[in-house]
Amino acid sequence: MNILLAVDGSAYTKKMLAYLATHSELLGETHDYTVLTVQAPLPARARSALGKEAVDSYHADEAEKILAPVCKFLARHGVQAKRAVKVGHVGESIAKVADSGKFDLLVMGSHGHGALATLVMGSVTTQVLAHSKVPVLIVR
Repeated sequence: MNILLAVDGSAYTKKMLAYLATHSELLGETHDYTVLTVQAPLPARARSALGKEAVDSYHADEAEKILAPVCKFLARHGVQAKRAVKVGHVGESIAKVADSGKFDLLVMGSHGHGALATLVMGSVTTQVLAHSKVPVLIVR
């Protein structure tokens, strides 16, 4: 199975990894894994003031802070994962990667905001579910 793990470095990412560790049918050498983190773009004024090289370096550094511990965790469980980094709208970007990468399953943690917070702020999970054609396993 080709599995995409969407991570953001939060406590919900840790819960998702703990869930995988307790379910050997999802975490094992028989599957292919890609770990994805999506960085929200910097405001246009900041991008133009900093320049492309500095902005790209910033996004790469931030992504590494998130991906390194996840990949280390997976390696301890005998799994070598590919890494993917995108910059853009988080929910839509996750769904696009899941669909275009021919993944069999997308696994992600959910912050579990209430209905009011989702109404006001939107929810990455809701956006992924709305845009992705790939089955999604949400861990709360």
